[in-house]
Amino acid sequence: QVQLVESGGGLVQAGGSLRLSCTASGSDFSSNTLAWYRQAPGKQRELVAAIASNGGDARYADSVKGRFTISRDNARNTMYLQMNSLKPEDTSVYYCNVWINFYSNRPILPWGQGTQVTVSS
Repeated sequence: QVQLVESGGGLVQAGGSLRLSCTASGSDFSSNTLAWYRQAPGKQRELVAAIASNGGDARYADSVKGRFTISRDNARNTMYLQMNSLKPEDTSVYYCNVWINFYSNRPILPWGQGTQVTVSS
């Protein structure tokens, strides 16, 4: 069974940092683009960042550029999101998913439980 498990969330003060992890099981996603999304209460889920299969290309939402860094370790079937200079508006549940390729911009797996990130002011 294919499964994505997000971890690493928590409560942090504004200006702090967190590192999220997304581990995939049940399939090899080394040839797929991986992406982070987030959803705040009462808001639609939004794309945060995506990384190409070889890690050579990445894209970010304007709101996180320069603060967040996406990376992946294909040997471990794991993706990361390093979040620095966190702001209260980054408070959300963070999810990961898989794309067919870097230009599809479409998640193809059921959503996991996500990991809660709360940034206090």
